[in-house]
Amino acid sequence: MHRTLNVKSRSKTEFIDITEEVRELIKESGIESGICYIYAPHTTAGITINEGADPSVKRDIIAALNKLVPFEGDYQHMEGNSAAHIKSTLVGASQSVMVEDGKPLLGTWQSIYFCEFDGPRHRRVLVRII
Repeated sequence: MHRTLNVKSRSKTEFIDITEEVRELIKESGIESGICYIYAPHTTAGITINEGADPSVKRDIIAALNKLVPFEGDYQHMEGNSAAHIKSTLVGASQSVMVEDGKPLLGTWQSIYFCEFDGPRHRRVLVRII
């Protein structure tokens, strides 16, 4: 099963929790045991899995990425969004999650995030469950 999630970011850099949407797609698929692939088909965005219970973790990750790769720098890319491309490469464009009993096998505190690095924008997340 292949589905597309539409995501709308509201700021330049943002982690958007898509865990519940992915859970719902897994449930709709009827697949009890398998793999769920989550992919962002964008060069300035990514997908990550990390803590979802404490929102300060998202803020800390974003702050660390912004410190590591500042928006302003000696970049050559003409569009002016090189930092977003670099952050996307560091985070990665996809994640895979095992599915068991029709549910994603996430840790107690884990959530799935769409990572925006060049927003605000309308984005897509492709999900394949097999």
